[in-house]
Amino acid sequence: MFNAIQTALSGLVANSKRVDASAQNIAHMNVTGSLTDPENAPYTPVTTVQESQSSANGGAGNGPGGVLAENVPVDRPFVPAYAPDSPFADENGVVGAPNVNLAAEIVNLKVAEYSYKANLGALETAQDMTGELIDLLDTDS
Repeated sequence: MFNAIQTALSGLVANSKRVDASAQNIAHMNVTGSLTDPENAPYTPVTTVQESQSSANGGAGNGPGGVLAENVPVDRPFVPAYAPDSPFADENGVVGAPNVNLAAEIVNLKVAEYSYKANLGALETAQDMTGELIDLLDTDS
């Protein structure tokens, strides 16, 4: 039962990271910058990657269960955008814009919502099972 609690809690933490990544991406989706000057680069969007703690610790079934999550930069962080009035525009009027897909970010937020609910359900079930076990072991009844 404790593994179930640990697994559900790790799922809640992982989904918190997923929400954080989407929130950052949405908030900064219009932060453009230079494609050539790293000091004035556009916002770099992030994505959440998850790894099973079991496989992270030496193979299936050997770890404590649950997931490890980390926010990492996306593979193609910038796309060219035409903004000739920007101070970061090159000689052709092109700047770098964050490669953020608003629809995908909304889907990520919905996935996190449903995952939160599923992990909370697992926590409630573990709590109910613990209560039943304590009732069964109670010798005073």
